[in-house]
Amino acid sequence: MIAALLLAQAGPAAALTPVADEAASAASLSSENRAIVRCSAAFSLVAYGQANGNADAQKWPAMGERGREFFVRALAGLMDETGLNRDGVSQLVSVQAQALVDDGNLNEIMPACLLMLEASGV
Repeated sequence: MIAALLLAQAGPAAALTPVADEAASAASLSSENRAIVRCSAAFSLVAYGQANGNADAQKWPAMGERGREFFVRALAGLMDETGLNRDGVSQLVSVQAQALVDDGNLNEIMPACLLMLEASGV
């Protein structure tokens, strides 16, 4: 489910690469880039929840359009900065989204992610 959601956000040409390769790439990301990946995953999860009537997701500002725009711009910048391709970035976000679901801490990180969204100018 999460991979499909993130691929839909990234576009139809995106595909997943092996997790081990992307785990190594994630370890080499700067703190700022890890935050971008985490917030992109969070916005995708909230947008998905809002589109499907999830009451918990409804408490956050609408993420459909703004979240998608942040996702596209921030991850394009991440690709430029790190040299990762679209597949690699999609895998990083997918792994992070699954971690947010597994850990149940989406609501804990959303306030900081909303600050990042505001600072982005999107």
